[in-house]
Amino acid sequence: MEDSHFPGDDAATHKLAIKHIFDRLSQKEKLYAHHLSRAAWHGSRTILRQTSPEAIDIFDFILNIHQACGGDWNKLIEQGSMTSNDLKAFLDVVPDVNTTLERIIGQMLAVPPFTLGYPGENTMSNYHPGDERITREEITTVSKVMDKLSVKPENTRVRKCAEQGKISFKVLQASVETTPVANMKDSDEISPEILLVRGDHAEELSKICSELEQAKKYAANDKQSKFLSDYIKSFRTGSLDAFRESQKSWVTDISPAVENLMGFVEPYRDPQGIRAKWEGVICVSDPDETMKLKQFVERSSDFIRALPWAVPGINEGKCPFGKTLFEAPDFTSVHALAFCASMVFEAANLPNAKTCGFKNVVIANRMDANHNPASPCHSIHETEKKQFKECTHLVRFVTTAVHELIGHGTGHTWTGVFKDIATTVGECRATLVSNYLIDNKDLLAIFGFTDTSPIIVDEFIYNTYLQIGVEGLHALEHYNVKDHACGEAHKRSHFAILKHLVLSGGGVMRVERDAANSNLTVPVDRSRILSHGKPALGDFLCRIHIWRSMSAVNGEYEKWRKIVCSKPEPRWKFVQANTFLKDGTVEVKDYAESNEGIIQSWAERKV
Repeated sequence: MEDSHFPGDDAATHKLAIKHIFDRLSQKEKLYAHHLSRAAWHGSRTILRQTSPEAIDIFDFILNIHQACGGDWNKLIEQGSMTSNDLKAFLDVVPDVNTTLERIIGQMLAVPPFTLGYPGENTMSNYHPGDERITREEITTVSKVMDKLSVKPENTRVRKCAEQGKISFKVLQASVETTPVANMKDSDEISPEILLVRGDHAEELSKICSELEQAKKYAANDKQSKFLSDYIKSFRTGSLDAFRESQKSWVTDISPAVENLMGFVEPYRDPQGIRAKWEGVICVSDPDETMKLKQFVERSSDFIRALPWAVPGINEGKCPFGKTLFEAPDFTSVHALAFCASMVFEAANLPNAKTCGFKNVVIANRMDANHNPASPCHSIHETEKKQFKECTHLVRFVTTAVHELIGHGTGHTWTGVFKDIATTVGECRATLVSNYLIDNKDLLAIFGFTDTSPIIVDEFIYNTYLQIGVEGLHALEHYNVKDHACGEAHKRSHFAILKHLVLSGGGVMRVERDAANSNLTVPVDRSRILSHGKPALGDFLCRIHIWRSMSAVNGEYEKWRKIVCSKPEPRWKFVQANTFLKDGTVEVKDYAESNEGIIQSWAERKV
């Protein structure tokens, strides 16, 4: 079993600080934010249910332990570990926990452990729950029927059933309402049956809708009332058309004091790339930090003209195949109050379908966590680690801003062409755009980087290329050897870009493998960044041939992968605040930056 399967005990806990920003809100805005946050958190069990069969039981097991000891973990600890007597006494006191442990222990100790992917011997996806293993061909068959009947997949799961030797498939649609099971196939079609079953995640969605009804009472304008009503309609009925209507109002709610991202949105965890995970993210805007982003938006057309496909004199100097007018979106810097999602991402560009405009947000208190002086930086040479650590969070902020505004903002919906690698192609394109433009001095000046700033332009660019190398190597930790695939779109794109620069970058970047010390480093030749690195990125950006670049990890790349997996990066852990209503006012409660603080915060959310 590879060490990368274990998170390790050196993962730092990061606090998403919010109180100082939240306290600036008016009482009405605080009440609006509180109810939206409660709605977001009520989706927690939906995310767990979408992840694995045992996830909810593990969650409940941890909270039951917390309840049993009253949050005083010292009752269960003796010299740093729980003794067998403590465990026996604990299980005697809370017998329900013993039953829960029996349900989850097998999956938790599976060798090798399961990873996410199409259902297989060592991979699983709870987008396809149940004991009967569904095949890729069967998934495709169900998808074709759904498409024919205009049943959109984002808020569904598919269960394969076998009863009395007869195979059938149930399309589980997320909704509060339940209706009689509907057969999705015509009577003259060949079996098996494909049935539409509504009411998946019904309990959670009912609570979400109740909180959204409360939030509507404190909406700042009609636009907020409209998209909240459409959210409620979508979550009650399962209608994704209603959700798409909500986005038309949401994108016109410009720079609200309280922002939200909510629904079945991103398909990153689905191996087929079409079914979305629940996410509920509630944020508070910071007007001061937003000013730089507004300046960036105002200059966006200039930077689009600097992309490699731009042709002077055609389409106003932009892409010959693109829109003449770039519809600059709202772009705000926000701080997360409630982040209920499978990952705590740094920014977002939504909605994914750009038919009604779009918004960009950068999540500042998540970005702050990138400044981590304790990070081991295994792939950076010892002489460069200090400056790399000082630059990482700044590089991430700028490249993320470009990635979201111009990378995704000038892109297209790829699903119809690229199918299950559509999200990877989109993420790769957006990342390449940010890397390609990173040497633009006018762009960097907006964010405060000049030839005389504390971190000068040349050093910023150089450390960006180091970051490209580091992220590319880290992506190998997520590569599934058995399936010959990387299970996450961003990771696939990071490795594809690294591989392209190593093979086609004219020596701008290489990977040095120290077999004796089992270590990898990514030296960058700063003299070749503009002459070789940038043209290579531009070439890749124009062709987007990611399906060839990420097709296999073998030979030397497999040696890299094993070294990366032997030194896994510490997993991210975040502790978040809660809001509580007390005598008609909203109070924010922070928690300690520790495992105990994380568990206490979840226990007090009561979800």
